[in-house]
Amino acid sequence: MTFEQATIGVVREREFSELKKTIEDAVSGARIVKYLKSLASHKVRVRDLERVLAANALDDATASRRGTAESLYSSLPVSDQAQLREFYLSKIEEVDPVLRTKFHKLYQYS
Repeated sequence: MTFEQATIGVVREREFSELKKTIEDAVSGARIVKYLKSLASHKVRVRDLERVLAANALDDATASRRGTAESLYSSLPVSDQAQLREFYLSKIEEVDPVLRTKFHKLYQYS
């Protein structure tokens, strides 16, 4: 018998997809450096999504209107928020090890 993760449906698909795209944009290509610098200037750890949203770091990195990511996230039900948080955490772990070393303070747990 193999383990199979249960799939949970997304309730607010439009908001979820929009925020997922914002996360992908912020942590990809040249924008990742801007994103990490924004987190550093706000003294926010990369894994603390709620503080990341409050600091508007995702919006700043993707040139979105300030507060957009946070309002999208708060409009989601808890199940969608949990799935999005899991997605976000998986994406920030995929960041190039060179950048993770350069911004090691953001990746520290305590």
